[in-house]
Amino acid sequence: MSLLITDGLFKRFGGVIALDNVSIRVEPSSITLLVGPNGSGKSTLINVISGFYKPDSGRVFFNNCEVTGWPPHKLYSAGIARTFQLPAPFAKMTVLENLLVAAKWSTGESPLTALLHRRRWLEEEAEHVERAFRILELLSLRHMWDRRASELSGGQLKLLELGRVLMSSPKLILLDEPLAGINPRLAEAIVKHISSLRDELGVAFLIVEHRLDVIADYADYAYAMFRGRVIEEGTPKQVLKSPQVLKAYLGG
Repeated sequence: MSLLITDGLFKRFGGVIALDNVSIRVEPSSITLLVGPNGSGKSTLINVISGFYKPDSGRVFFNNCEVTGWPPHKLYSAGIARTFQLPAPFAKMTVLENLLVAAKWSTGESPLTALLHRRRWLEEEAEHVERAFRILELLSLRHMWDRRASELSGGQLKLLELGRVLMSSPKLILLDEPLAGINPRLAEAIVKHISSLRDELGVAFLIVEHRLDVIADYADYAYAMFRGRVIEEGTPKQVLKSPQVLKAYLGG
């Protein structure tokens, strides 16, 4: 059973058709790529799936439930998380604190329930800290747990952003150009971390990315978009060799 299904999504902005009958699937514990030239509808599709835009028509299913039109916070609670091209951490907080504030609601967030259920609150806080350190270990950031976010490099901030969404225990993470502005060595490291998270935590990823030379070998499946439509699908190598895709990238 597919984790995510979009069925015939259509989205128009004025006279511009951004999505035209877009149907894709993302399998559990997989890495799926969305490729295509700028303006092909990739980011719009991510925004529809994550609830920032509502489709004009079509449906979205997640974890065997229709979630069309759900707001972002409800989708987040259901298990869909996303990152953005520009990380936005709490700069004055430490790396660990940035992860802890991203954890899902706990007893301690309500003063009354914290007082009435102090033991449960302390146990939950300990679990959050344990999970945060495990995530930092997976992302090779454990040694920076007490550093302020403002001290991190661009690549490390990307990893911190990924760590923050992992604190919610998502089933699916949407990444919009996670390698943008990152040098080749760090880009390769980020892709390896994404692959490890898929394998070790069972998380699925839907990724918009232009640096296909770095990420294609790690992905399980790919969809190519052009002018709001899916024009090709298959393994990344199959998609990138498609005459239709090559024509789209060359300005067809």
